[in-house]
Parts: sequence; C-alpha cells; structure tokens
Amino acid sequence: MPDYTARELMTIAAARKINDGEIVFCGTGISMLAAMAAKHINAPNSVIIFETGAIDSQLEEIPMAVGDSRVMLGSSSNSGLADSFALMQNRTTGRHVVGILGAAQIDKYGNLNSTAIGDYFHPKVRFSGSGGACDVASFVDRTIIFMQHERRKFVAKVDYLTSPGWLGGPEGRRKAGLTGNGPSTVITDLAVMGFDDETREMVLEAYFPGKTPQMVLDNMEFAVDVSRARQLEPPTKRELRILRDQVDPQRLILG
Repeated sequence: MPDYTARELMTIAAARKINDGEIVFCGTGISMLAAMAAKHINAPNSVIIFETGAIDSQLEEIPMAVGDSRVMLGSSSNSGLADSFALMQNRTTGRHVVGILGAAQIDKYGNLNSTAIGDYFHPKVRFSGSGGACDVASFVDRTIIFMQHERRKFVAKVDYLTSPGWLGGPEGRRKAGLTGNGPSTVITDLAVMGFDDETREMVLEAYFPGKTPQMVLDNMEFAVDVSRARQLEPPTKRELRILRDQVDPQRLILG
C-alpha cells in the first residue's frame, strides 16, 4: 500500500507543474493547496493571487477559503476582485499567470462545463456556474484543471460550454479572439493528462502508481493517445513532509 493518499498525489502532481516565477491564480480547496505546495517545494518565487484581491500572499497556513482573512497575510496588495482580475487580464502580467480550475465535465479539447447537466433550460443538475472561471480560462497564459476521473465527467461533448479550452482544435482560440494559451494539464485521481501541441487534443502523460493506461481509457467517453505515457514518480519523502507538516498540518483540505 502506498504511504500517501490520492489527494496528496494529485496535489504534488499539480505542484510539480507550476514553474518558478509564475503567478498562480487559485480558488478554494485543492487549487490553493497545490499553489502553496509549489511555493514551498519547487517554485519559491511563484506569486499566489486570490480572486478576492489578495496578491502575493505569504501564507503560513492553509486558508479555509479565498474569503478567509488569512489570505491577506503579508500580501503585497489586498484590495478586491476587480484588481486581481485586472492583473490576470493585463497583457504584461497575464502572460505569466497559470490558473487552476475544476469542473463537472471536460471534453478532449479541455472545454469545461460547470453550469448544468442536460438541457440548460431544463437541467438534470444545475451548478453555480462560471464564477470567474471563464475569465481565467480565456485570459491567463495557461490553466491546470483538477477533475475526478469518471466517464460521466470526461465526455465527448460538454452539455454547456462554461469555460473555453482549445474549443474545436488548434485554431479555435485564435479565431475566438482569446488571448490565453489554453489548458496545459489535467490532474485526476488516476493520471496526469496533457494536450498535443499540434492537434490540441488530450493525451495521457502519466498514470498514477497502481493504475494503468487502460483504467484511464475505461473511464472516458473519448479515446486519448497513451503511447507517450509513463508511470508518474510517486511523491518523495521531502514533498510529503512539506505538504503534511508545513502546508496543511491540520489536514483541512487534505482530509
């Protein structure tokens, strides 16, 4: 049995995808966990910003949510939502921003649905909607997406396009006038997915220890290229120690 949980592995996998010096736009939950882990482990010069307006927070402990007053600790600026979104959309700073998102559905181009399942006017389930996710997906340099790896979530076509991925393919974003570079990574409880540089279709980059490429495919409505896949390196003792002892010692988000 591994000495780490699926959530710990997902967090570390996402943290490894954050580059030193990047600006990380994150929300509540596992996204702030990944951002904080990256800053402590592999990206010490990354800058964390929250949609509520805290910019360059120097977090000593994981906040409960983006509205938690702890997000303000040591921040370079703490104003409001308008300023944080302005920084994200600014053509100078925006090209250094990685946004972390989640959704109810995703398709092979990384388009996201967090609005409704079924017909929009008569949905089976209605969710909270975009929030700021559409803005993030449209304007930041790239996005990292967290998903549970289930067939009902990895669908051939999203029921509603809430946040754009690569839209219909390589030229989709350019034709739509979107300035950001689109999704780069999808982190699930089975694997790490990327996107092909030419087709912009989802591909399997790495599968988690104890999982297989076939398990990944069996839990998706669409096929992905698995020819380049490798087994993901498990978390190191150092990564786990920092995550557990410094980032979330109370296991507020790790559970």
